[in-house]
Amino acid sequence: MKRRWLTLLFPILVPAQPPASPPNETGAGAWKSLFNGTTLQGWRETPFAGHGEVRVADGTIALGTGRGRLTGITWTGAFPHSNYEIRLDAARMDGSDFFAGITFPVHDSFCSWINGGWGGMVVGLSSLDGNDASENETTVARGFEKGRWYALRLRVTDDRIQAWIDEQPVIDVNIGNAEIGLRPGEIELSKPLGIASYSTAARLRKLEYRLIDTNGR
Repeated sequence: MKRRWLTLLFPILVPAQPPASPPNETGAGAWKSLFNGTTLQGWRETPFAGHGEVRVADGTIALGTGRGRLTGITWTGAFPHSNYEIRLDAARMDGSDFFAGITFPVHDSFCSWINGGWGGMVVGLSSLDGNDASENETTVARGFEKGRWYALRLRVTDDRIQAWIDEQPVIDVNIGNAEIGLRPGEIELSKPLGIASYSTAARLRKLEYRLIDTNGR
């Protein structure tokens, strides 16, 4: 992944308008588990070149570092393309790049929510209008402690993508006129839904999703 000096990013790190707090339960379906805590049922190892070991350990999914490349899992079942939420806990165990790159459907395309990229601090969406998570309007900088669990929550509706870390808003973008796509390369293997780390050991747990009815809010 192309790296840039973080000092060049800080002038664009604060969104013009902070997103709202996570929406309430009105109009939302029940949360459904995507991980049974004991096996990778429903998932497969993503066949990235040089990927690290993927295993289930202590009720978590462990992603190994690999040979300086991506390591991840890809969902094998059907998944909605809009009006849904995903949540999970993720932790960076070793390394200094992104530990939770969540690739997800958006209508007839796909996007990735990057957490801890470009030297360990960048959070954002890849890609919007052809621009990576390090260089578009969703770009923010945030520190992540090794070994600490972070609660990640992503919401995709017909016209918006929103995201929260530990219930704190980090992304709120109107996608009505945006070109949504993935960064060129192996991340395409994560479609339709995948979670990956880059040259970093990570742990994942409590993977869930639910459908939402935006008319019921």
